[in-house]
Amino acid sequence: MTSPEEPRFLAAIPVLRSFDEGKAREFYCGFLGFSVTFQHRFAPGLPLYFEVERAGLRLHLSEHHGDACPGATVFVPMRGVAAFHAELSARRYASNRPGLEELPWGMQVEVIDPFGNRIRFCERPGEG
Repeated sequence: MTSPEEPRFLAAIPVLRSFDEGKAREFYCGFLGFSVTFQHRFAPGLPLYFEVERAGLRLHLSEHHGDACPGATVFVPMRGVAAFHAELSARRYASNRPGLEELPWGMQVEVIDPFGNRIRFCERPGEG
């Protein structure tokens, strides 16, 4: 049992660089099935910062230059990766047709967003 003074990490929320709100929404909401949970701009016409969520996974997408660099990789342990892959395949998204790979660390689906960020959804052996 931990004491109230001991640090406890509740979650990690990756911040990914985005350049185009329309492309980001099409990819994350339309293709991956996330929902927007909040969005913020300091003023109209300024960069957008927003959060998407699905099944407990939250990601922050930012158009702000200093928040993140394009080309990041996020590893997401999950359950039901085969069903997730089938769902993505059925959407027939023109810019991304990920495979379901059997790798030494588990079954994995890797997607690359329109900004060069990679998300690796992986079901490890025994977690299905």
